[in-house]
This record gives sequence, C-alpha cells and structure tokens, in this order.
Amino acid sequence: MYGVCGCCGALRPRYKRLVDNIFPEDSEDGLVKANMEKLTFYALSAPEKLDRIGAYLSERLSRDVSRHRYGYVCIAMEALDQLLMACHCQSINLFVESFLKMVAKLLESEKPNLQILGTNSFVKFANIEEDTPSYHRSYDFFVSRFSEMCHSSYEDMEIRTKIRMAGIKGLQGVVRKTVNDELQANIWDPQHMDKIVPSLLYNLQNIEETER
Repeated sequence: MYGVCGCCGALRPRYKRLVDNIFPEDSEDGLVKANMEKLTFYALSAPEKLDRIGAYLSERLSRDVSRHRYGYVCIAMEALDQLLMACHCQSINLFVESFLKMVAKLLESEKPNLQILGTNSFVKFANIEEDTPSYHRSYDFFVSRFSEMCHSSYEDMEIRTKIRMAGIKGLQGVVRKTVNDELQANIWDPQHMDKIVPSLLYNLQNIEETER
C-alpha cells in the first residue's frame, strides 16, 4: 500500500507537489519558507505554469475554508501574496484571476478575520504595478462588498470598527488599481461612486459623532 501511495505521489504534476510542500503538517508552524522559495523559483522559471499554480492554490483554499482550517487559509494567502510580488510576466493575468477569486471567497465569509485577511491581500495587490494589460477584469464585486463592509453592524464594536476600516482600505485599493487603467471601467462612473461616496461619508459622520 505504501508503495502504491508513493507511486501516485510521484505521478502528480510537479507544480502540485511544490504547492503541497509549502504547507506544514501543523498550520501553527506557518508557511514552509524553504519550500516557498522553491515554488517561487519554479514559477519564475516556468511562468506558463502560474495559472495552474493559482488554480490549485484556489482549490486548496476553498477546501480549507469549508473545513474551517483557517490556519491553512492564511498560509495559502501568504503564498499568493509572495507569488504576486515576485512574478511579473505575460502569464500573470490568469494567476490574478485565481487570486481575486480567492479574495472574493474570503470577503464573502461571515468570519471577520477572513474578511480582513482578504482585504489586506487585495490592498497589497492594488499596490502592484502590473507589466501587462489587465483585459476583462472586473472590480464591481469588490466595490459592492467593500462598501457593505463600510456599513458593518457587527455586534462587537471593536470588530465592527475593524471591518469598517478594512472596507475603507479596500475601496482605496480599488480606486488605486483602476484610476489609471484605461482598460477598466471608469471608477468615477455613478454606478461606482454611488456606493463609494456614501460609504466614506457614513464613516466620517460616525467619527464625528464619536468625537462629540
């Protein structure tokens, strides 16, 4: 039986084995840095595999979210952040699609920690200047979701504040990512501004009331 398992493992695509190796047996040990370096080197050497790496990471993250294995979710997002920072090539667009799909999944979660984790990754992504045009990419969902977060009514006041702050940072990230990209929908269009402006004003009003 062991021989059969070992054989099946060897037949798995190399990119899958490299991705699997960045995850420790115990999630509290964090990302396996030495293996992350190997995965990054592989991605840089074979950029055509980036979309598959992103899709496989997305698959693992979705499974871990559904199983409430949040430590592994954090590791997957850390790996994605590092790959985004390291890889700038023609193949990055397909990888970004997988990345944004995972961020969206976290933002849709009812868990505040996952919403904030997804927002932080999106903000890092928004600060990256991409070398290739971003065709057919939509940020409509993110404008809507970050705006909703700005109006959070979470019971715990401290957590509510964190969610609202994350929403504001997310909206700033969307504006930063789209304002100078001619291939994206105009962020200043009413359909977007009608969500962004009220969300910011709502929080300014709350700050003023708190100060009074």
